[in-house]
Amino acid sequence: MLIIAALGWLFDAMDQNLFNLVRQQSVLDVLKHSGLQGAALEQGAKSWGGALTSIFLIGWATGGFIFGILGDRLGRTRTMMITILIYACFTGLNGFVTEIHQYALCRFLTALGVGGEFAAGASLVAETWPNRSRPMALGSLQALSSIGNMLAAVITLALSRFGWQMVYFVGTIPALLVLWIRSSVREPEKWREAREHAQPAELGKIADLFTIPELRRNTIAGVLMALAGVGALWGVAFFLPDLVGSTLKPTVTHSAAILALPEAAREGAIKKTLTDYRSMVFFVQQIGAFFGMLAYALLSERWGRRPALAVFFVAAFALVQATFWGIHDLPSAFMFALPLGFCALAPFSAYAVYFPELYPTRLRATGVGFCYNCARILAAFAPFALGQLSNRYALPNDPTHGLRVAASIVSCIYVVGFFGIALAPETRGKPLPE
Repeated sequence: MLIIAALGWLFDAMDQNLFNLVRQQSVLDVLKHSGLQGAALEQGAKSWGGALTSIFLIGWATGGFIFGILGDRLGRTRTMMITILIYACFTGLNGFVTEIHQYALCRFLTALGVGGEFAAGASLVAETWPNRSRPMALGSLQALSSIGNMLAAVITLALSRFGWQMVYFVGTIPALLVLWIRSSVREPEKWREAREHAQPAELGKIADLFTIPELRRNTIAGVLMALAGVGALWGVAFFLPDLVGSTLKPTVTHSAAILALPEAAREGAIKKTLTDYRSMVFFVQQIGAFFGMLAYALLSERWGRRPALAVFFVAAFALVQATFWGIHDLPSAFMFALPLGFCALAPFSAYAVYFPELYPTRLRATGVGFCYNCARILAAFAPFALGQLSNRYALPNDPTHGLRVAASIVSCIYVVGFFGIALAPETRGKPLPE
């Protein structure tokens, strides 16, 4: 079951991050198709890049709410199948868009499936592994999402020369995983027992998250902790490829290799080179993410869930500042990408390890889905704010200055996470609530 859940989450991560790697070029092409040119095109691309990310987060959250409840009512396995089909099919449809509002709709629909898969997968693994090995199993599940992110980078490197649309078409492949799940995965015993002993209306009853005092406190804490990590990652850290592209564009444009090409071929070569650099830096970032998420699982068993998360929030904030002000060429981008990925993605292991321990079986997927996805709705303002602040603080002679300032401001969202840590109970060494 760990393998099935891990593959679902791996492909989930792959599909969501294909957009991060083709965002700049795809948005530029779609807006250019609509008639924008020059400065209006560049400014529109920045604004719409952030807006599309925000729309994705809203869709992600909406899917998380809906399928979190269905995960408790229909079962973990059935819910996983539905969500994988949704995100795989609509990822492919992203490749057919020709207008920016079509793009926004496809990103929203893709996100419905992406958002719903996590709660079902995390609950499935939490309920099938013994207490002593559950944290590392869940940490490994989350760490494998970084492999999906790496796969997105490899796909982009291999296929971007054929157009960003081809990158999206490959994202339909995870739909085949549904056939395996349907034939080989059963619902966990804990969920079946909960269904037998609880009234149907009690399964996934979202009102209980607010009417039962202990669950209300856990839910508020979970939302705040998730808001810090999700907001900083999608509002700042996942814009690292954009920073790399903007930083290196003047160097690439005036490089001897580009100038030696016929003028008609230069624009395409510049796009291809910058896309390759963005993909390579993103790949390195995800290597750091893999080890960061495993590190949280290990440290949470030694120090406790709360202290380990606090350490990574502090480290991630510091790395965002260092990275967005320290990158000026390709070597520095590679140097900062690894530790940024390690620190900024580690909190997501906490959401897989910690959140299932805050809720009883009949509400586990609902509670995990609500915390994670309520945070996504609130965090949706972060990438939008980044785009607006980037334009506000842009300098004519430095196209990266606005993004650097915006990243420093938006990353202050990590402060919110400490309020959640203060409210949350410590669950290290305790069994899952029944």
